[in-house]
Amino acid sequence: MRASNNLIGLLNFLTFLLSIVILGGGIWLSSRASNTDCLKFLQWPLIVIGASIMAVSLAGFAGACYRNTFLLQLYLFVMLFIIAALFGFIIFAYAVTDKGTGRPVMNKGYLEYYLGDYSGWLKDRVVDEQYWAKISSCIRDSKVCGKMGRSFNGVPETSDMFSMRKLSPIQSGCCKPPTDCGFVYVNETLWDASGTMIGTNTDCSRWSNDQQQLCYQCDSCKAGVLGSLKKSWRKVSVINIVVLILLVIFYVIACAAFRNNKRMDNDEPYGEARMTKAQPSRIHM
Repeated sequence: MRASNNLIGLLNFLTFLLSIVILGGGIWLSSRASNTDCLKFLQWPLIVIGASIMAVSLAGFAGACYRNTFLLQLYLFVMLFIIAALFGFIIFAYAVTDKGTGRPVMNKGYLEYYLGDYSGWLKDRVVDEQYWAKISSCIRDSKVCGKMGRSFNGVPETSDMFSMRKLSPIQSGCCKPPTDCGFVYVNETLWDASGTMIGTNTDCSRWSNDQQQLCYQCDSCKAGVLGSLKKSWRKVSVINIVVLILLVIFYVIACAAFRNNKRMDNDEPYGEARMTKAQPSRIHM
């Protein structure tokens, strides 16, 4: 009995540590939402799941330490639903970020992002005028474009240097015009459109050298946000899959240990030795 309780207590302690990992992923997404991705409701399911696992694992740990059957039953019952919720969240995260990726550009180090490459629920949320007004304002306030400037020995980077940079999806989509517009590079966020043929891309007419406007109303900017979200979610989802596998293993072991506890509490026969003890053979004189 004591060995089973110790095992359940250890499993709950490990589950508690896993909850910290999930919470950390949610907090990281929250920081990204505030500083980069700017879509601020997607991290909350993960934070709620992490906090729930933490609370339930503490209840299971207390139940194992004090041999409280109710707390152990509550732990097993609730943890099953939490595992299902985490599994559902992982499937949801992969489903809404399944389509769309950056396109390589000849002789450029960065990728270009096109809204037409994306589809589904997440795209519909991003392009919604109400949400996009908040997202674009967040991107502007984060000053992600203003931080793009580089200089070498006091000399600003040249067009060739800029072309070889690995830009983030938001930097590529929101802070510069699309490459197919053919604008001439002046600096990272200033481009000369005079004397050039404006491309067929509708974002070419939306670009503005006004540092408060840039390409924040461009489809490429919306695509860049979707690309950034995809990268963030995929990183967290890999960790969540590992955590989910460990939680399932811990849950199965905890169920077996709990059944063993109940069997010993009820003094049920277990194994050949218990059967022999329960029905001792008659002694013949």
